[in-house]
Amino acid sequence: MAKDKIVYLCTNCGADYPKAYGKCPTCGAWNSFVEQVVRKEPTQRAQHGLAETRTATPKRIDEIGVRPEKRIDTSNEELNRVLGGGIVPGSLVLIGGEPGIGKSTLVLQVALRMAGRKILYVSGEESINQLKMRAERLGEMQSECYIVSETVLEQIYTHIKNVAPDLVIIDSIQTIQSETADSSPGSLTQVRECSASLLKFAKESDIPVLLIGHITKEGSIAGPKILEHIVDTVLQFEGDRHYMYRILRAHKNRFGSTDELAIFEMQHNGLREVSNPSELLLNQENEGLSGVAIAAMIEGVRPFLIEVQGLVGTSAYGTPQHSATGFDIRRMNMLLAVLEKRAGFKLPQKDVFLNIAGGLRVSDPGIDLAVIAAILSSNLDMAIDHTVCMTGEVGLSGEIRPVNRIEQRIAEARKLGFRKILIPEFNRRQLSSKTDGIEVVGVQKVEEAFRILFG
Repeated sequence: MAKDKIVYLCTNCGADYPKAYGKCPTCGAWNSFVEQVVRKEPTQRAQHGLAETRTATPKRIDEIGVRPEKRIDTSNEELNRVLGGGIVPGSLVLIGGEPGIGKSTLVLQVALRMAGRKILYVSGEESINQLKMRAERLGEMQSECYIVSETVLEQIYTHIKNVAPDLVIIDSIQTIQSETADSSPGSLTQVRECSASLLKFAKESDIPVLLIGHITKEGSIAGPKILEHIVDTVLQFEGDRHYMYRILRAHKNRFGSTDELAIFEMQHNGLREVSNPSELLLNQENEGLSGVAIAAMIEGVRPFLIEVQGLVGTSAYGTPQHSATGFDIRRMNMLLAVLEKRAGFKLPQKDVFLNIAGGLRVSDPGIDLAVIAAILSSNLDMAIDHTVCMTGEVGLSGEIRPVNRIEQRIAEARKLGFRKILIPEFNRRQLSSKTDGIEVVGVQKVEEAFRILFG
C-alpha cells in the first residue's frame, strides 16, 4: 500500500510545496497555503475508456505536416466570433462569470441549437427536471442533447463512453470530484485533478469539452490559477444582472484572437445575439436634450457608438458628490480637474453624475472627449447636435491625444447616419481612406472641441 502524502497548496496560484511558507515563493501571496492529503493510487491511464497513448518521438519542424483546422459550428455567430470561428475538436474551453449572469443559459442554448450534433450536458448543480424546464423556456430543441446530473468524474467518463457525444458540457467544474483525490468538490486538488483529466480526455479522444467555472468576489475564476493555464480558451461573461446586455470576451485563446467580443441581450426566452449593438445603445429621441454626447469607441476590435450621459447640479450638502456608472470614477475626477485647469470651468464644487447608457462598462480612453462634452453640456444646459459624435483621449494638458482604429470608428459613425465626427488632429492627418458622407473635424485642444460643439 502506498502511503498518503501531505502537501501544501497555494490558494492563489496552485503551486504545491512539502511545507507551508508565510509567503508563496511562486506568486508572492501571503498566508495562502492550505494542507492537502494526496492519496497515491495505481496509475490508470485508460480510466476514461481510451486506448493507451503511444510514445511521442521528436520531429524536425519542417517535417511536420499541417492539417487544415476544422471547427465545430455552435450555431451562434457571436460565440463563434469570440472562439475564433467555432469550437476546435479536442479543445478545453472554460466559461466564467458571476452567478445569474447567464452562463448556463448560453451553453444550454448552444447545446439545443447544434443540429446534427450529439451533445452530453453534465450538470452538477441542477436536476434534469430543472434543465428540462429551462430548455422548454428557451423553446429550441434541434439537436440530440443528452442531459445527466452527475458529480463523480469516473461516472461521467462512463456516460461519455455510452453516449459517444460530439461535445461534452460540464456545469460546473467546481462541483465535480474524482475518487482518486481525497478532498471535497471545489477544493484545489479536485479542481486541478479533474481539469487535467478532462484535458487529457479531450486531447486523446478529439472530443471538445466546455467547462463552466465559478468566479470569486474579486471577479477572477475560482480555484487555482493553474486552471486557466490548463484550458485552451478562457471566456469571461460580463455584465450587470440588473441590465439586459451581456458581454462575452476571450481572456485566453490558443486558437484565435483575444481581441474579439460578443454582445448578447437577456430576454425572457434566453440570450439574443446583438449583431449591431450601436443601434440598440443609442437613444433616437435625445434631440434637444442637454448632457448627452455620442462616443465612437472600440471594444477589442469591434467599433460601436454609445451614449454618454452627464448631469451637473448644485451641491445640496457641504461635500459635492461625484458618481460614475460604467466609467472609472478616478478618471472622471481627472477629467474634471482638466476642465477646471485648462478650460476654466469650476465643476469640483458641484454634484457631477456620469452614466454610460445600456449598463456597459467602458475602459476605452477614446471616450474621454465625449465624457467632458456631456458634463459641460449639462453644466451649460446646451444640447449637442444629435448628428455629431466624437472620439479622442484627453491628456492632463488639455490636449486631444490620438486613438487607435480611427477608420473603423469613422466607418461605424457613417453607417449610423452621423454627419460630423470630432477626432484628434493627429488621426485626421494620418487618414488613408476617403471619408465621403461624413465631415471629419480634427481638434488638438479641448477648447477647440468646445467652440465647435457650443459655439
